[in-house]
Amino acid sequence: MLVTFTTKAYADITMFGDVAIAMLKKMGHSGTVPGAIRAADIPAALSLLKAAIDAEKFPSAVADKDADEPAVSMAHRALPLINLLSAAAKDGCDVMWK
Repeated sequence: MLVTFTTKAYADITMFGDVAIAMLKKMGHSGTVPGAIRAADIPAALSLLKAAIDAEKFPSAVADKDADEPAVSMAHRALPLINLLSAAAKDGCDVMWK
């Protein structure tokens, strides 16, 4: 499953479903898809997401010993969503995902 985050203030962001749901839960949301955050609630959700990412001392990605590519941490995966939420907060736009 893929989840796409949209707002009028930023380009759409698409994530794998498990990563997107983890990000939603870090923002204090239930993790339901589809869903939305009103513009007034975005600064709080952004703050919670940043705090949760900062609180992770170790990358939550599990390295596959047989994979040729390195594991990607949740902090790196969250960066596009953080940028989207920041732009939405700045412009006072809602954020939706499906």
